[in-house]
Amino acid sequence: MPEQKRLFLLDAYALIFRGYYALIKNPRINSKGMDTSAIMGFMNSLFDVIKREKPDHLAVCFDKGGSAERTELFPEYKANRDETPDGIKIAVPYIQQILEAMHIPSVVLEGWEADDIIGTLAKQAEKEDYKVFMVTPDKDFGQLVSENIFMYRPARMGNGIEIWGIPEIQKRFGVERPEQVIDYLGMMGDASDNIPGLPGVGDKTAKKFIEEFGSMEGLLANTDKLKGKMKEKVEENKELGLLSKKLATICVDCDVTFNAEDYEMSVPDSEKVQEIFEELEFRRLKDQFIKIFSGETEPQTQVSNTDTAKKEASTSSSAGSGQFSLFGGDGTSAATIIDSSSRKTVKDIPHIYQSVAPGMAMKLFVQNLMKQTSVCFDTETTSLNPLEAQLVGIAFSWEATKGYYIPFPEDKEEAQELIEILRPFFEAETIEKIGQNLKYDVKVLNKYTIKVKGMFFDTMLAHYLINPDMRHNMDVLSETYLNYTPISITELIGKKGKNQLNMRDVPLEKQTEYAVEDADITFQLAEHFRPELAEANTDVLFKDIEIPLLHVLADMELEGINLDEKFLNSLSEDLNNDIKSLEEKIYEAAGEEFNIGSPKQLGEILFSKMKLVDKPKKTKTGQFSTAEDVLSYLAKDHEIIKNVLDYRGLAKLKSTYVDALPEQVEPTTGRVHTDYMQTVAATGRLSSNNPNLQNIPIRTERGRQVRKAFVPRNEDYILLAADYSQIELRIIAALSEETTMIEAFKNGEDIHASTASKVFNVPIEEVTREQRSNAKTVNFGIIYGVSAFGLSNQTDLSRSEAKELIDTYYKTYPKLRNYMSELVNFARDNGYVQTVLGRRRYLKDINGSNAIVRGAAERNAVNAPIQGSAADIIKIAMINIHKKLAEGNYKSKMLLQVHDELVFDIFKPELEELKDVIKSEMENAYKLSVPLDVEVGIGQDWLEAH
Repeated sequence: MPEQKRLFLLDAYALIFRGYYALIKNPRINSKGMDTSAIMGFMNSLFDVIKREKPDHLAVCFDKGGSAERTELFPEYKANRDETPDGIKIAVPYIQQILEAMHIPSVVLEGWEADDIIGTLAKQAEKEDYKVFMVTPDKDFGQLVSENIFMYRPARMGNGIEIWGIPEIQKRFGVERPEQVIDYLGMMGDASDNIPGLPGVGDKTAKKFIEEFGSMEGLLANTDKLKGKMKEKVEENKELGLLSKKLATICVDCDVTFNAEDYEMSVPDSEKVQEIFEELEFRRLKDQFIKIFSGETEPQTQVSNTDTAKKEASTSSSAGSGQFSLFGGDGTSAATIIDSSSRKTVKDIPHIYQSVAPGMAMKLFVQNLMKQTSVCFDTETTSLNPLEAQLVGIAFSWEATKGYYIPFPEDKEEAQELIEILRPFFEAETIEKIGQNLKYDVKVLNKYTIKVKGMFFDTMLAHYLINPDMRHNMDVLSETYLNYTPISITELIGKKGKNQLNMRDVPLEKQTEYAVEDADITFQLAEHFRPELAEANTDVLFKDIEIPLLHVLADMELEGINLDEKFLNSLSEDLNNDIKSLEEKIYEAAGEEFNIGSPKQLGEILFSKMKLVDKPKKTKTGQFSTAEDVLSYLAKDHEIIKNVLDYRGLAKLKSTYVDALPEQVEPTTGRVHTDYMQTVAATGRLSSNNPNLQNIPIRTERGRQVRKAFVPRNEDYILLAADYSQIELRIIAALSEETTMIEAFKNGEDIHASTASKVFNVPIEEVTREQRSNAKTVNFGIIYGVSAFGLSNQTDLSRSEAKELIDTYYKTYPKLRNYMSELVNFARDNGYVQTVLGRRRYLKDINGSNAIVRGAAERNAVNAPIQGSAADIIKIAMINIHKKLAEGNYKSKMLLQVHDELVFDIFKPELEELKDVIKSEMENAYKLSVPLDVEVGIGQDWLEAH
């Protein structure tokens, strides 16, 4: 008997919106400033379905003009929805172009929703003996499910795909037959579609009614069986109930026809698809496309643990044997899909890449090298960790498509002899050094006692200033700006894993080609970026801040910091006891033991068993939400929730820091060496990795104790911590020219008490602790666009009190309000805002039509200049202090930068002198109309110093 054919129908907008919002906090922006998140999200879903399921037939269904019928019935239908974000509006034409090039039909019908089109096609295909899968996260489609029609819910947030058949629909909606989902939706209503439903009827009540009465009509005919308020509400809203059911019903007879031939998967127009992907700068999707359609990829079946899913898995996984061909047969027809990139590679461009032999060739090379004014160099090493990496070779280029490679011997003494020949180049002040992520090369060469001197041009840092929201790795830059795809490292050493080769194992000819190509590309990128830096007026920031800071950070990272491992072990035991004690309290309050770390079990205990809230918030998958923001809002009213949050905090502290820090001690130095990233935060702030020292929670006693583990080098040293006091508030006061605030800072007043005094209209000496605390929350929150809702969550104020406080705050500081408006207006006109040093933050959504997205851009317009200026100022201070320490030949070293704080290992005899130097350099790093104030502390550990 022939196998039943399968049709997959994709709900376009549901998948597009989902893809867009999944990346909302970290949108994908290409070099043209276009937000490609929605296109990428949709294409990932489409490719995932094709890869996993190898469908015979597939179509994508789009809404057009909304549902004329439903709007006529109920004008408010979907009227509550925000304007579609611009990122989605621009995505749809591209998606339709890609689908056309892939020969996948887009089904659109004016005045109908995709739900109706999918419903109609699904029922028609079912009659022709197809098995139909409706690919959508939208639960409303449950009403269409039958023996041969399934909901295919795409994977998200670590959960596998879910296939819902009749058993899953029965379980999820508490119905006997899938059609009753319409009654369920009609009774309950749907806030996202603005379907009213029956007042007072939620999920549980709707399920109960369906069990008892079978349908909306059954319920309305038997209202005499209801009691009290519920009876009253249902009887009063009979018409509304019937209308809601009508609105929730998916139409299965709209004017579309399932034509099997049209929907059959066929070989795509490979060149056209790749051309669009290149225009959008989709490198990974292009690779994926080639793999899927050329037969390289085996489909995986990863479904959730449901009966139907198990049943379906057995069908689809059997198709995965042998070569994966979408178009049947032996996969030969699929092999027509080849990489048709317009991008050049090393094979297309004539080039001269030479390895330099020892002796006379080396001598001539160095003579030529020393005549240059600007040279790109790139080290090839045995490890990504610069502290343990050994040189395998160094590549040099000072002219496009030409370059040289010097291989290094494994023997340390011989390698040192060879680097000595190159020392004059690295230490030449007159030769500019170009590189991609030069900090890494500087740290590697430091092991060979080489200190790289002269002007630097780092292409990664240059691009960070040109386009801070994009990725900055060399492959991306090369493909985006040079239309050139470099040789992949995996071509040389293979993929990660135990069989991966070491760079030393690669034949010299291949090493040369790979390494010199890197240097050549980086040299060309530098030439491309120089004019762009000047054009955006960021060349001064580049030369005077980011490049000098590279040297500072390299020295700090090489220095590392001493760690008291014994103390951490004892802290780990203390935390174990604290966690155990909290567990016992939680179990006692809950009346049973359960897995506190499981959101599902925790939600059931708090909201189903203990019923702590009348209408608990749920996640999209229908389970109770136990997210941080949900629980912290309830913590002040429920002891068990406070204990759960404390438990979570301690468990995270233990795993992320207390137990992890000793593992991060570098064996070669016995110290912890964090890695500072200059190119991650779009505001200009540094971020730290391995370990991340900027996330140590210091609001809790136990969190603060982690800082106690960071100690001086030895008994001749002491730690010094210097911290800018309220730098962001000082910056906002100065830039907004808010006289009242400036005066308070100039007079050395406590700014929070001063604000409280003015806002609450009481003399400063009569300000209560609570008033000061509330004023402090507003002071800091205002920079981040705090709302009345947000403020009431962070304080004991009600929503109306919080609103009143914010309104009074703005009346007290009118110039501040005006300044914030000016920043937003500047961003609207120019598309960016900037810091005191001209660092730009581009805000593509500032004129967007979607209020939520635009609101986020407006908050960034206010926040970025303040936070970014603070980052710029501390960077200047770091550069100046580093210079002073080097010039004075001090033994003391700068070790850490965390937010607005610098930490030093101070040689005790130098303490008094350096205390003043550090304070003075930090306070005078940048002149504002408000004095900068730095608090300095010392101690036998970081906590004591802070």
